[in-house]
Amino acid sequence: MNGLIMVTGASGALGRQVVEFLLKRVPAARVAALARRPEELTEFTERGVSVRRGDYEDPDGLEPALDGVEKLLLISARSFTDAKTAHRNVIHAAKAAGVRHVHYTAIQRRAGSTFVIPQATEWDEYTENELAASGLDVTVLRNSQYLESFDMLVGELAPDRFIRVPAGHTPAALATRSDIAEATAAVLATDGHAERDYTLAGSHAFTLDEVAAILGEVTGVPVTYQDTPVEEYIAARVRAGMPEPWARFTGAWFQAIAAGEFTPTDDIERLIGRPTTSLRAFLTQQRSR
Repeated sequence: MNGLIMVTGASGALGRQVVEFLLKRVPAARVAALARRPEELTEFTERGVSVRRGDYEDPDGLEPALDGVEKLLLISARSFTDAKTAHRNVIHAAKAAGVRHVHYTAIQRRAGSTFVIPQATEWDEYTENELAASGLDVTVLRNSQYLESFDMLVGELAPDRFIRVPAGHTPAALATRSDIAEATAAVLATDGHAERDYTLAGSHAFTLDEVAAILGEVTGVPVTYQDTPVEEYIAARVRAGMPEPWARFTGAWFQAIAAGEFTPTDDIERLIGRPTTSLRAFLTQQRSR
């Protein structure tokens, strides 16, 4: 197929990188980018990408924005919004506009898992049910937590020589946002992915104890990981100025690590033809900035 490929949320961190990787695989004339503020994507417009205005919460404007689109990447709505309605709006507009294939970014979960991340895992279940009932071709991309989520550990807590989060001592196979974006673009740019799920996670799992050890080696300052009760973590984040709903949300992500949700897969490696970025390489790169 040679139809238009659209990336929603294209001004966001993941969407912007997916567009960049798509441009390495297909002509710009086949790429479309949807954003609430298209003026933020002038670098793509100048390269021949069809940049369109679209808002998940504006159902009347979505259908014309999806005109001519064959494949659509539905990037999950931000936290603390009505994501169920937002996703339903996009799915209904896609069907009305004649989109053939929707790709949805969900959260990685173990098979049979009952672990819940508030305002996240239940959205995925709802959205996947809506997609299944839509009659559209569907591909679900189950993304691990990003390695970049450790930015707050590297930049804020490491100088204190302690990492204090409620992640237990369970290994987790996280991938960088860049690796996930590249794998996503690989799926979008090729056919044969309908009714398939991919788990876009790291190839190798590691514990927070290993994060601390490698961070200590990279910085030259010994760093210790301390598994912290989730309520203690939330209180500390709130004292540091984080809104409580966000503190509870991030706490749930670390609890997901403790629950063993983020297991290794080779899906990214198979899709992009190289190993995923290692923890050591990522932490070294972060500290060199």
